[in-house]
Amino acid sequence: MNQTQLLQALEKIGMRPGRGLGQNFLTDKNLLDSIVRIANIKPGDRILEAGPGFGALTELMLQAGAKVWSIEFDHRLAEYLRNNLKHENFTLIEDDAVRTNIFGLMGSEPFNSVANLPYSISSIFVTRLLEIPNPPQKMVFMLQKEMAMRLAATPGIKNYGSLSVRTQVLYDLKIAKLVPPEVFTPPPDVDSAVAVFELKKERPAPEVVRLLNGLVKVAFAQRRKQLGKVLGNNYGKEPVAAAFAKIGIPHEIRPEKLTVDQFVELTKAMFPDKIKEC
Repeated sequence: MNQTQLLQALEKIGMRPGRGLGQNFLTDKNLLDSIVRIANIKPGDRILEAGPGFGALTELMLQAGAKVWSIEFDHRLAEYLRNNLKHENFTLIEDDAVRTNIFGLMGSEPFNSVANLPYSISSIFVTRLLEIPNPPQKMVFMLQKEMAMRLAATPGIKNYGSLSVRTQVLYDLKIAKLVPPEVFTPPPDVDSAVAVFELKKERPAPEVVRLLNGLVKVAFAQRRKQLGKVLGNNYGKEPVAAAFAKIGIPHEIRPEKLTVDQFVELTKAMFPDKIKEC
């Protein structure tokens, strides 16, 4: 769908893209093709998409042989898709993607997630995928450049935070392409990026990940303070001091200085009984 076709479709359903919903539609065919190539979609792949819009990316994924589950919140777009995108491998879910029971929808079989994510839901949607029992094997998302940089940030960088750690404990992440505003209709006020997430083969047990998620939220809530003091106030000074001593990190270190692996080791050192129970 090029820009002219998009504008005609918008007029047909009486719609103006909503800034509050982050509705910026991709109209660059080369970029859409590039996303499908980057995602390496093969016949039979199970794909979860959030915010399909008018289905430009959806249709290309179906043409590549994928089975696509698309979650669309806007009832006008959902109605358009029902009327114009009829395919045996296409399932439309009219719902809020950040509230959908994704595990109930996709089950325990392997699946990927590919989407031009509405920027208003990107961080919440990514977080939801990190927390389900069967996270995607691969994710390819169009994101705000700032969000992509935040997810991919490494220790010592300003953007490195709780979501960086929570993402990278499960996924190897790279930014595949930077994208200017002009390829969208309407163009957003920011640059964008295509981010690729590959699920790690070696990753901590689910209970370790769950405990780590809580720990890093506490740690980065007061990121300018000494990590030992912040954690000690929340989990008890003695167990925190013992855990720090065990893995050899100083009490006064700031959270942005710890690597993802160090956060994993800290979690294991702080909660041995809870992890052992599982």
